[in-house]
Amino acid sequence: MLCVDEKSQIQALDRTQPLLPLREGLPERRTHDYERHGTTTLLAALNVLNGKVTGACYERHTHAEFLAFRKQLPRERRGQREWHLIMDNYATHKHPAVKAWREQHPRFHLHCTPTGCSWANMIECWFSALTTQRIRRGSFRSVPESERAIAEYIEQHNATARPYVWTASVESIVRKINRVYADS
Repeated sequence: MLCVDEKSQIQALDRTQPLLPLREGLPERRTHDYERHGTTTLLAALNVLNGKVTGACYERHTHAEFLAFRKQLPRERRGQREWHLIMDNYATHKHPAVKAWREQHPRFHLHCTPTGCSWANMIECWFSALTTQRIRRGSFRSVPESERAIAEYIEQHNATARPYVWTASVESIVRKINRVYADS
């Protein structure tokens, strides 16, 4: 099972001053001004069983990039008979070319989370870690530099990868969902 999603609009920001380090009694600080050098989109898939991530950066996030990224998955996972891909309800995933690809590759089963439930996709936890540990703390002079930093982060993560584990019980999650539907 793979949790798949895209993280779009990752900005290559070059801070005018370096990140000021943490010191006892002082929080980490960074300057408010920066120079923009463009954006990239990361398409990533988290293997639920081992916690490893496959990712690739693209200029845009259309169905063409989505299909190009999908082509990487079978090559990296030889011997697998069937794959279940958990993803959001993004329009790209419903494009006719994507539907045609699904019909040609019956071993891939796409499962879309309901609108507003992206939190149920475990790749979002990994995106959060990527953002807080690498993107937000970085200063990048170009898009290729930010893409290299993302690739390095994926490599470091995979070296010590382990599965994400839900800490909430099924009952508590269902109670929260029922409360939301009762309020609306």
